[in-house]
Amino acid sequence: MRTTVGIIGAGPAGLLLARLLHNAGIDSVVLESRDRAYVERRQRAGILEQGTVDVLRAAGAGERMDREGLRHDGIELRFDRTRHRVDFPALTGGKSVMVYAQTEVCKDLIALQLEEGGPLLFEAEALAVEDAGTDSPRIRFRHQGAEDVLECDYVVGCDGFWGVARRAIPAELSRTFERTYPFGWLGILADVAPSHDELVYARHDRGFALLSMRSPSVSRLYLQVPDGTDAGAWSDEEIWDELERRFETADDWRLERGPITQKSVTPMRSFVHEPMRHGRLFLAGDAAHIVPPTGAKGLNLAVGDVVTFARALVHRRETGSAELLDAYSATCLRRVWQAERFSYDMTTLLHRAPDATPFDDRLQVARLRRIASSRAAETDLAEAYTGFPIG
Repeated sequence: MRTTVGIIGAGPAGLLLARLLHNAGIDSVVLESRDRAYVERRQRAGILEQGTVDVLRAAGAGERMDREGLRHDGIELRFDRTRHRVDFPALTGGKSVMVYAQTEVCKDLIALQLEEGGPLLFEAEALAVEDAGTDSPRIRFRHQGAEDVLECDYVVGCDGFWGVARRAIPAELSRTFERTYPFGWLGILADVAPSHDELVYARHDRGFALLSMRSPSVSRLYLQVPDGTDAGAWSDEEIWDELERRFETADDWRLERGPITQKSVTPMRSFVHEPMRHGRLFLAGDAAHIVPPTGAKGLNLAVGDVVTFARALVHRRETGSAELLDAYSATCLRRVWQAERFSYDMTTLLHRAPDATPFDDRLQVARLRRIASSRAAETDLAEAYTGFPIG
């Protein structure tokens, strides 16, 4: 089997790249180790930056998002029982974000790929990327019980942190940067209408809490918990009681309760691999970088990566110049490190460390009050949250 671009992974990054290449008249093959049902139900990110929304619309994948997604023009910060709204459009020249789950993005892109695009092979496990440093890279994979080889001009690894793509970069050329946080998020899905029409980020002496949503009738909420927490150790009543404590305000706002349909614990860490390119192999998304979810940057960074690659490949075809392909890693990493910085800032702003002192607590509250009282500080948050420029 042969193609121009071999794509490993049918998450939002791999699927969007296939769509962008298809629209540009460049052929590709997508290999995904899981089955379609798994890809379409795995819960991940839910906040799309303005740039991601624009890219999906331009790619022809925005129709259902615009119909069913929830546009949000701000977030609310809570601390010391006070509430402060950050108005995105007023601070960014009109930008907003969209609440639209990654599962739904994947469903839309899968449908388009199967109807209009090139091959999308589910249950096709990539075993190795070979000859990445040459002009003829190969993906060795297993599909329907037999091993096969996909010959490519380029390979893009969108196969996540545990995938094979990153391992094809020689160790002597690789540098990794990482931070592990001593807490995680206990997340729930609940069949109850969201208690607020925008996301609420709460800093509390007992720990961080986030009020989010998946639809007008389904709430997504999170609690900061110690690293290694077992989600099953928390009863539904204990979760709702703790959420109420951390979201408490001085006014008459109330948290609505409902049946909890899913519980899970997400670890918190930051990770960056440099470089994001070796020869004809390019890394995108979680294969190259991970951010704590506080800044809502993971999926959006992956979108930026594949847009950068697609633009560079089209530029190569139209001009014969490999300048943008050669700059891929440096171009992406500038945006990646800004997202890492913002995610770190949001995490340390809102979460209480296990060894936090009263001095640390006062600093957190002072930082939040600065955002609430300074248009410059508030604008910095709004610009970062709605998205850094792509490319």
